[in-house]
Amino acid sequence: MERTLAIIKPDAVSAKHTGNIIDIIENNDFNIVRMYKTKLSKDQAERFYGVHKGKPFFQELVDMMTSGPIIVLALEKDGAIKAWRELMGDTNPANAAPGTIRNLYGVSIGSNATHGSDAPATAAQELAFFFPDL
Repeated sequence: MERTLAIIKPDAVSAKHTGNIIDIIENNDFNIVRMYKTKLSKDQAERFYGVHKGKPFFQELVDMMTSGPIIVLALEKDGAIKAWRELMGDTNPANAAPGTIRNLYGVSIGSNATHGSDAPATAAQELAFFFPDL
């Protein structure tokens, strides 16, 4: 079993897509190990997305991620990282495959409904950030 971090971003939470996204997660055989709703501070968002510091989109990303509540989830299944990234779809919702979460609920590259870890090392770091006791 592999674990990955998923975040339902503020744009999707405020649009009331949380339930639909959780349904999609469960209907794709992910086990939700843990889940909670929170609001990131600027400091938390800057630390979480620190790998992007200095990039042109960094401040926009921090601003968006602190604009409202998020839902953080620890997901588990065989091949969870790859499976979650495929289920989310392309970062740009306009390029996301039909039926993917970002195709269904993303608005733009900056407001694309969900986040997911991109590799095992990243998943471990991101899960520890939100679920230090896992």
